[in-house]
Amino acid sequence: MKAYLQFFLLLLILASCNNKPNKQETTNPEQEEGYMYKGTVYNVVENELKEAYFGEQHLHTAASMDAFIAGTRLTPDDAYRFAQGEEVRVNGKPHKIHRALDWAAVTDHAEFLGEAYSLLNPEAPGHNSEAAKAMRDSPDLKTALTVYKKYVLDALAGGNAHPDFWQGYEAVKSQWQKNIEATEKNYKPGTFTTIHAYEWSSAPNTANLHRNVFFRDTNLPDMPFSANEGPSPQELWDWMIAQEKNGVKVFCNPHNPNESKGMLFPEVAMNNKPIDKAYAETRQHFERNLEMMQTKGNSEVVPDFWPNDEFADFENAVSLQKYNGRIFEKHNFVRYGLTRGVKYKEELGVNPFKYGFVGGTDSHNGVMSNVEEFNYVGHHGMADETALDRSRNEQDGEMYNRDMNPGGLTGVWATSNTREAIWDGMHNRESFATSGPRIKVRFFAGNGYQSSYDSYEEMVKDGYAKGVPMGQNYGGSETPEFLVWAIKDPIAPNLDRIQIIKGWVENGEMKDTIYNVAASENRLKPDGTVIPIDAPVNMKTGEFNKEKGAPELMAVWKDPEYNPDQNAYYYVRVIQLPTARYSLWDEIRNPDVHYPDDTKRVIQERAWASPIWIEPAK
Repeated sequence: MKAYLQFFLLLLILASCNNKPNKQETTNPEQEEGYMYKGTVYNVVENELKEAYFGEQHLHTAASMDAFIAGTRLTPDDAYRFAQGEEVRVNGKPHKIHRALDWAAVTDHAEFLGEAYSLLNPEAPGHNSEAAKAMRDSPDLKTALTVYKKYVLDALAGGNAHPDFWQGYEAVKSQWQKNIEATEKNYKPGTFTTIHAYEWSSAPNTANLHRNVFFRDTNLPDMPFSANEGPSPQELWDWMIAQEKNGVKVFCNPHNPNESKGMLFPEVAMNNKPIDKAYAETRQHFERNLEMMQTKGNSEVVPDFWPNDEFADFENAVSLQKYNGRIFEKHNFVRYGLTRGVKYKEELGVNPFKYGFVGGTDSHNGVMSNVEEFNYVGHHGMADETALDRSRNEQDGEMYNRDMNPGGLTGVWATSNTREAIWDGMHNRESFATSGPRIKVRFFAGNGYQSSYDSYEEMVKDGYAKGVPMGQNYGGSETPEFLVWAIKDPIAPNLDRIQIIKGWVENGEMKDTIYNVAASENRLKPDGTVIPIDAPVNMKTGEFNKEKGAPELMAVWKDPEYNPDQNAYYYVRVIQLPTARYSLWDEIRNPDVHYPDDTKRVIQERAWASPIWIEPAK
């Protein structure tokens, strides 16, 4: 413990009255420059120190057949308008996002784009087929679920299957073109960025191996590659290799690992061959971030396998285990995957699971990042459109609705709000996930950092000048200093603490541990523990505590057990003070609705900064 004290540097709690206001206003000149896009010049703010832009990287519209069956009629264009703050009709009622987004990507399922084209366009062949009518006219949830199972779940599980009204690949190309047109129509460089994207939805034996695929510009394929054409990740990567040869810039992000049945971080590839160096290199090249949080749960950890993590019991979506054999195992979770990747680095010389972090909703309502608990209206049409539905219904045979949540957000540190800069930020893994709030977090590893700074600008400049940001390797010869900073969401409660999670391999054994590196109100004890804070939510009004905690936290920290010859990773977790969960808001607003007693009504939201890796040369 003395070693811990020796290496732990001064933690600075920055009060709101200091010279670092919540908007990170700095003396750095942010210049508006002419940005030419398709013949139009836009004024775009460029900031060499980068800004955090919040957005949605996982969203379905009526162009996803499963969403259509559940009653969603919002198009990609509607979804982008909603993301910018426009009112749309959701579940037959007007609804708006509480705060507009900076960027967004529609990620409709590639597998049924052609069917969606027939469903959405009366002039399209197949529009009036019996199956199409059944999808369009489902009068209630029970009927819709029967149709969904027959035409979506069974088809995905069975491989290359389509309903009888599928009109072939020309229909796929037609709907893909409509999605492209909506993405282009809503791109407003400097104000609102749209990214061309789609979802590849492989589900072997009902294991979720889905990936969202993102393109940097308008050099796009004629149609997306779906799991119907290739159900293994290797086949998706082969397609992406072919796209790169045509000048296409593309990467993908795997979805929520908690549904992956241990297949997302495998020991054997889907072709039954061992993971080798070529596999690891290809996967690291194309797969850049992991979805830490979405409506179907948080995939970081669960108490079953990390009992010493006091914050592991967070939106675990435990009822997933009641359906489709998706029993939790350690292999399903992000922290395991990151550590297994470090072990692969030792075994193969390459880490196939070198992932940054993103968050999303996976909403099938077309409502981009509708993530605030007090504004939640469900994400799956008829299945969870009312408070009563959310309290008692199952979600399409997948989990209990009450175990779902509004989903997460992705923050990207980028030089501007443009398609190239946002894509590059995600590709470089200078991204972070939150469980919904707009917490900002920065994370650097280097040497020569100060224990405090006169300004936010000075701190960030030092972060880049003397080290590397989140998502990169630390390559220095000295023990790294980790500079970490976080600021609260302006409309949310203060912050509780900042933690750094370390994972490493020692004598062939995978290990991880948690360090508290900053805490509000001087609650960090010499032994590294934190005195609990009592900041209760008002269970009658939903109000959170506005007095306790800290609006900003910062620390410079050294690992007391650092070994320069050891492969390792470090990532950041920022914990916010408690707020009302949507289930409590539903009960407050609907006195006749009562969630089961085991349903949580308070949530402690958080943010996760992408890792920094130590990869010593061997």
